[in-house]
Amino acid sequence: MYRMLTLIWALGVVVFTSQAQAVAPMGEKIDSAGVIKVSTSQTSRAAAAHPSSDDASSGYKARKVGKKKSHRAYKAKHKKAVYAYRSRRITSNSTHSGRKTKVVSRKRTRTAKSVPVGTTQTGLASYYWQPQRVASGGWFNPRAMTAAHKTLPFGTRVRVTNKRNGKSVEVTINDRGPYVGGRIIDLSAAAAGAIGMKKAGVVPVVVEVVGR
Repeated sequence: MYRMLTLIWALGVVVFTSQAQAVAPMGEKIDSAGVIKVSTSQTSRAAAAHPSSDDASSGYKARKVGKKKSHRAYKAKHKKAVYAYRSRRITSNSTHSGRKTKVVSRKRTRTAKSVPVGTTQTGLASYYWQPQRVASGGWFNPRAMTAAHKTLPFGTRVRVTNKRNGKSVEVTINDRGPYVGGRIIDLSAAAAGAIGMKKAGVVPVVVEVVGR
């Protein structure tokens, strides 16, 4: 009886193995216990054809980081270009009879290397007070005794005399301008108040070099 049961079990294993071999996919093997084994190459191909969610997530994150870096680089380049443009375009507003004149740029001009003491110049003077950078470096201070001139070297001290009332003030050149026809000097608000020209806005003056 025992031998008969053993024979029946062996025949069943043989039949099951042959049937499994018939239905097993190509590239797969079946061991003696009837378990289907998948080859390593086939597993690699399946993984390549269907990447896992972790791989897809890491690829998405890498693309997102790359986009952020390129966007930051673009913003930095744009900001640098805007700053360079604003640095070149230093503007000044002047007043005449309470009305604003056209805003003009403080263009770069050739400056005299040295000007003899006593040199004079006659023309119109205006004044400005708006916060901005001065051509010599730093920020404009409307309360300081300074002025803008087209050609005099920075640091030159000049005496400005209002021809209408005879009042004078000494100022130091630290900026460039004015670039309006007929005007020879642009005073700070404090210097303009010292010679009584703030109400008029623009007055005829005599500019005399007194030293450095």
